[in-house]
Amino acid sequence: MGRYGKPEIVNTDQGSQFTATDFTEVVLKAGCKLSMDGRGAWRDNVFVERLWRTIKYEHVYKHVYASVADARTLIASHIDWYNDERPHSSLEDQTPNEAYCASLPKPVKAA
Repeated sequence: MGRYGKPEIVNTDQGSQFTATDFTEVVLKAGCKLSMDGRGAWRDNVFVERLWRTIKYEHVYKHVYASVADARTLIASHIDWYNDERPHSSLEDQTPNEAYCASLPKPVKAA
């Protein structure tokens, strides 16, 4: 998948908008797999739901977009900023990328 290209899997809850034939056909025709959380399993996506809440309140609700393409570009820029520059108190004031990189095993130096 490209940076913001077609996903391999589209994961949703079981809301009527996601179980509708119109939606499922579009997903499947695009070559994506469809995955749905179990009934009442809100915890399955809690981290993604929290991220989207943050993006909506910090960016989407504060902007008027000229077009869908404009929205995509500006939201993608916000996500880059969120991951690369915005310190998070829950990560001891590191960015998500800094915290992720710090968690990776350190390379062993050759003798």
